[in-house]
Amino acid sequence: QVQLEESGGGLVQAGGSLRLSCATSGSIFSINAIAWYRQAPGKQREWVATTTRGGSTNYADSVKGRFTIARDNAKNTVYLEMNSLKPEDTGVYYCNTLWGSNVIWGQGTQVTVSS
Repeated sequence: QVQLEESGGGLVQAGGSLRLSCATSGSIFSINAIAWYRQAPGKQREWVATTTRGGSTNYADSVKGRFTIARDNAKNTVYLEMNSLKPEDTGVYYCNTLWGSNVIWGQGTQVTVSS
């Protein structure tokens, strides 16, 4: 079973940038879609972006034009480049994939955007 590990979170001022990483335990070629989700305090987890093995990407309207999701097949890693960050982007960011019939989540990485 594949495992996911997020990193790259931190504290940043509004308007700043961060790059999150999601490292997979196996070959990324064996994984079709990998997604990023986030969960703000007191709110439900929400989908942020998805990338597929074929190279397609999709974004939530709230991050479109500011965030970029990308796969590095050589490093078995998916990145989330976040620019023009806003305080409402604050939350724990998780990567996610489907492995067989199992939904796999990483442990999450905290992103805090100060105003």
